[in-house]
Amino acid sequence: MESGRRRYAILTEGYLADRHAKTAHGVIRYGRDDVAAVIDSSFAGRDVADVMPILGRRAPIVAGLRQAMEYEPTALLVGVATAGGVVPPEFRHQIVQAIDAGLEIVSGLHDLLRDDEEFVAHAGRSGARLWDVRLPPADIPLFSGAAYAAPSIVALAVGSDCAIGKMSAMLELQRSACAAGAKAEFVATGQTGIMIAGRGIAVDRVIADFVSGAAEQLVLGVSPAADFALVEGQGSIFHPAYAPVTLGLMYGSAPDLLVLCHRADRTTIDEFDIPIPDLPALVRAHEALLAPVKAAPCVALALNTSALDDAAARSAIARAQAQTGLPTDDAVRYGGAKLWRALVEAASRTRKRRAAETVLTKG
Repeated sequence: MESGRRRYAILTEGYLADRHAKTAHGVIRYGRDDVAAVIDSSFAGRDVADVMPILGRRAPIVAGLRQAMEYEPTALLVGVATAGGVVPPEFRHQIVQAIDAGLEIVSGLHDLLRDDEEFVAHAGRSGARLWDVRLPPADIPLFSGAAYAAPSIVALAVGSDCAIGKMSAMLELQRSACAAGAKAEFVATGQTGIMIAGRGIAVDRVIADFVSGAAEQLVLGVSPAADFALVEGQGSIFHPAYAPVTLGLMYGSAPDLLVLCHRADRTTIDEFDIPIPDLPALVRAHEALLAPVKAAPCVALALNTSALDDAAARSAIARAQAQTGLPTDDAVRYGGAKLWRALVEAASRTRKRRAAETVLTKG
């Protein structure tokens, strides 16, 4: 994994306020690296804090790389997650300019920098480093079942659709865990999570037979000192394009607990005319899928209310909690303390069950 503190110029040209800029959003809100500037001519002259206040960080927005260089970046981050992971054509000239300037180029797209002849040729002349975050390690094994005995309590984020805040929910839970003095490790399974955590595997780039094995290796790689492994979710079991990676994570991470994530204003799978089941049905479906392998209850509901005003958000949270009987909150908007308490209480029950099973086995 790449290491060292970076000072990013983040390229989002035309996407900054769009959900496809979730890589930029995640790194700006949760990343440990510095953000020198954001490149997006649509908002040039403004500040990220004014355009996207929820990200909680200030950074100047500039029109192009030349202006970004005035803020002395060391790396250019391709800050979008496009459908199919393609490099937007309008990004290419900015990327080439950054390579020629000697900046490290960081990308989480499926279109690999190292496979692009133009980028490689320019990097060969300037000495710029190209980091394809999504490229998985070559030695991922098949799933073995060792994850069933992982010492940490494994909590996995699952969701009703893609791009609804599964990563954000787990990062907010980690923040709340740290605030409570607990030891919880965020487990990155996607490119943005890897940029934030500094390690992980982008499981959607792994050969299908090995996705569960990759998830298992991530869980087994959690620090022995961690009481909780907070696994970032991917996709949705109801998404016709991305359900396979979701299932691979569900079986491979062998979770003890599930955190269900849902966007309050969404009723159909994005870009598909497929109805999203109601919340109680979502809970039942995820629990039923895992029951034959390793039962894991849904213990909390992370509701994304970003499209609602405060009054509507609080009403949606109360309604969802009444429908499911699960502790519910918008962890990004209101903090993760309530959901963290739900995890701690559920983990206590899990540990008691494990202890009882151990006694029965010994007997």
